Amino acid sequence: MSSLAAGQGAAGLMDAIYRRQRHIYDASRKFYLLGRDRLIDELAPPEGGCVLEIGCGTGRNLIRIARRYPGRACFGVDVSSVMLETARRSVGRAGLSDRIALAQADATDFDPQALFGRAGFDRIVISYALSMIPPWQGVVEEALRRLAPGGELHIVDFGDQRELPRPFSAVLNRWLALFHVTPRRDMAAVLVTSAAGADVTLQARSLYRGYAALAVLRRQR
Repeated sequence: MSSLAAGQGAAGLMDAIYRRQRHIYDASRKFYLLGRDRLIDELAPPEGGCVLEIGCGTGRNLIRIARRYPGRACFGVDVSSVMLETARRSVGRAGLSDRIALAQADATDFDPQALFGRAGFDRIVISYALSMIPPWQGVVEEALRRLAPGGELHIVDFGDQRELPRPFSAVLNRWLALFHVTPRRDMAAVLVTSAAGADVTLQARSLYRGYAALAVLRRQR
């Protein structure tokens, strides 16, 4: 399957899942998409720098990033047109349309120069998107290619659940599967390999007994 066809298929699936959910997404997800605000607090983009979120959804994170770090340009891509519609409305209501630019794109293969007029970004964020994208390793590789010198890729997602009670973990995974979400239990190992291949450093942490995982990959200057 071509990347274009794959992207169109992913867009249709995401639109179907979120056509109605997007209206309650932010209100409901705050209870279980843990670690997002910790990621934002640790992002620290340089003065005058730029931030890209891959899989930006409703724009919730980008709005928080823009408010937390004035003077930084923010960009977001998502494969779902309906989520981007919600994001544009949210960004407009927040009065941040001049700071946040959004575009529809396949996370595994996109051209930031064509979309935003930029070849690279000082910070790239992927928040609870890898668990929804089957070729998720390709998303990580694409993000690393788009980092500017000295840039950082910040990832937060569901963790390996190693220390969670088994009954809780079983119920959680059955519930997540209803939304086509699959925790990437091997994410830490894959990121080690990706970091070595891309000549970046990696810092990874497990949060909340393995419920979530937080990782930062830094490109050398």
